[in-house]
Amino acid sequence: MQIDPMLLEILSNKAIATAEEMGYALQRTGRTLYVKETADFGTALVKPDGKFFAYPAVIGVSGFIDLDCGPSIRAVKDLAPGDVIVTNHPYASEGLATHTPDVHLIQPYFHEGKIICYGWSFIHITDVGGAVPSSISPRSREVYQEGFLIPPMKLVRAGEMNPDFLTLFLANCRTPDTNLGDIRAMLAALEVGRRRVMEMIAQHGLQTIVTAQHDIIEYTALRARAALRRLADGRYEFWDYLDDDLVTGIPLRIRLALTVKDGEAWIDYTGTDPQVMAAYNIPTGGRRHPWLTLKMVHFISTLDPTIPLNEGIFSPVHVHAPSGTIVNPTFPAATGVRHAAAIRVNETLAGALSKAAPDLLPACNGGVTIPVVLAEPTGANGQRNVIVVEPMIGGMGARKGHDGVDGRDSSISNLANNPLETVEGDAAIEVIDYAIRPDSGGAGQWRGGAGLVLTFRVLIEGAQVLGRGMERFRFQPYGAAGGRPGKSARTVLNLGGNDERELGKVDLLELKAGDVVTVMTPGGGGWGDPYRRDPAAVLSDLRRGFITAEAALRDYGVVMSGDAVDERATSARRADAREAAGAFSFGLERDAWERVFDDARMNALIGALAGLPVSARQQERRRIMLAVVPELAADPRASLATLLADAAPRLSVFDRELQRLAERQVGRAAE
Repeated sequence: MQIDPMLLEILSNKAIATAEEMGYALQRTGRTLYVKETADFGTALVKPDGKFFAYPAVIGVSGFIDLDCGPSIRAVKDLAPGDVIVTNHPYASEGLATHTPDVHLIQPYFHEGKIICYGWSFIHITDVGGAVPSSISPRSREVYQEGFLIPPMKLVRAGEMNPDFLTLFLANCRTPDTNLGDIRAMLAALEVGRRRVMEMIAQHGLQTIVTAQHDIIEYTALRARAALRRLADGRYEFWDYLDDDLVTGIPLRIRLALTVKDGEAWIDYTGTDPQVMAAYNIPTGGRRHPWLTLKMVHFISTLDPTIPLNEGIFSPVHVHAPSGTIVNPTFPAATGVRHAAAIRVNETLAGALSKAAPDLLPACNGGVTIPVVLAEPTGANGQRNVIVVEPMIGGMGARKGHDGVDGRDSSISNLANNPLETVEGDAAIEVIDYAIRPDSGGAGQWRGGAGLVLTFRVLIEGAQVLGRGMERFRFQPYGAAGGRPGKSARTVLNLGGNDERELGKVDLLELKAGDVVTVMTPGGGGWGDPYRRDPAAVLSDLRRGFITAEAALRDYGVVMSGDAVDERATSARRADAREAAGAFSFGLERDAWERVFDDARMNALIGALAGLPVSARQQERRRIMLAVVPELAADPRASLATLLADAAPRLSVFDRELQRLAERQVGRAAE
């Protein structure tokens, strides 16, 4: 490092303050609830190579620190002062935009004719066209179905917005006015960043600011390596599942191996399922990417809370993501619900980290981020009002010494909830209940955080509800160190009424006036033996409504006498022998699934599928899996524990189908 450490600390804090000021400017000038309340946006300062050297700690989406603007910058030639690049193309931007509603702007900051750095901002735009309101449907098969695609190009030339681009873009979305307002907010944020960078140059000199960009990264990398040395060297494997792709009913597996050595970490996603013909794919270009490494930020910044947020955190982290898989799909695979897969990726990474540092990592978080979207007719030219009712999340996993946080999940971002008064003011709904979900947190010596329940009534005809990222209906958030898994998700139409109906995962739900929708999110996993939980803590949970009396007795062995704990009866009940628990508790559905589809068999299948063209892998995988479990074709929501109770016949079918696949590949090779 070339700059004096004290000056470098000052410059780092100034750069971070600039990025944060950009975020506040964006939030205060944005048009939509996504921006004003949910804070689904980002701002940063960018080195000339396209990587971030200053990222906010407290405003906007927290997880995009390692995005790469470089491919988008290099795609646009002859940048001049006042130009601004725009893109939302997951593949042309090489993973900068990870689904089409995320519109990114990049502005070069010039000084005396030379680009010193760039400003970056993004917003999750309400709607960019496509097959459904809000542009995201799990059932989309190709990115073409997910809205208006913008390869990297100039939105602004020499300070003037391109009118032809705006005409085309606004004609291809359902919410043109609010979209334009949010784009103007992003431009305002970029101008704030430009002014602050110029002020830093005026105060400290051009060469100092140029050098500082490199030194800030190098300094952060040194601190990141020191934090990673807290992990024991070794190789740690873990895998977890998405319930299904909403098309086939077949679970999707995320698998990785984490290798740690002297402050360096290698993450290999070999063994992850092939990309799917649904919207759960994560476009990463096969490189290190925020959706594949976010849990490393959580780990490093927990051990070093004052570490600057920039590219340097990831300098010791290396990633291999095989092409044609969920974590590195090929064009034009759909990507709209990539966040659901990204959450599972990072919970898988957390599981591997738990093996390396058992007492530092929590049990599994609730594992969902569900923007519950309402699209209601406005009566004007067939247009619809599209808003997020709430970005529903689950509870956090417990860790040694601490319960999980209730109704909060730090899996991938720090999105905020929407005030109910604002929601009811912007849409024709009545919110009946928005509360903690009792008994949803996994039991443990330290309890998993409780999930949430949202119930609302639709007040007009023709409204639609879309649920994006609905997961953990089948595979529960895992418990750790003897803790129990969190409760599964539920969605119900007209709960308690004569026409009550379990909905499961929701894509697009047509509603009539008076219909009531209830969304229940999972709780986090518990940590440690529940019978070792302090009875006073169980009593407190009961009084506050986090658990019921039935759960106190069933899960914690705590016997109540009126409003107090019966100490003698509790001691006697807890003295009963209990089944020994392993390091992780995954729940009945996963245990049943892996009696047939264990790690060795799945590795063999995925290895064989890798020899096929990308376009053929999912079809062949689906054929084999349905040959083993044909019942899933008729009822994708069927209980795996019931279907796979007798595993032996299924094993022989799987092994036979795998042998047939291998023989066909040998035959093709001979031809």
